[in-house]
Amino acid sequence: MYNKKVINRFKNPKFAGEIKNADAIGEVGNVRCGDIMKIYLKIKNNVIQDIKFMTYGCPAAIAASDMLCELAKGKTLKQALKINAQKITKNLGELPPIKYHCSILGGEALTQAINNYLQTYDSKNK
Repeated sequence: MYNKKVINRFKNPKFAGEIKNADAIGEVGNVRCGDIMKIYLKIKNNVIQDIKFMTYGCPAAIAASDMLCELAKGKTLKQALKINAQKITKNLGELPPIKYHCSILGGEALTQAINNYLQTYDSKNK
């Protein structure tokens, strides 16, 4: 069902965990499958310095979250907002069609975290 890259990411995620005192957090869930994804960001000069995830979900959700973090780390916020499900699945070597929604969740959680950061940053600088 899953390719070797997905299985390896699931068994050995590089970005799993939580960032204490994160600059931004995004959390989304999918009622269809019950997956919940939380993204933590540490941001400096509009660049994602560190990123971690906590996911309660299937192997595809964990692998997609880990790939999302790898793609986003070191990117500007503007660049990170361009990371989408297609880019995540392409870098994973594809996901089974029934698991494609797992890659969508990651993009949504990242977008929410960035938007939360920008709203907080804007309100502090008014």
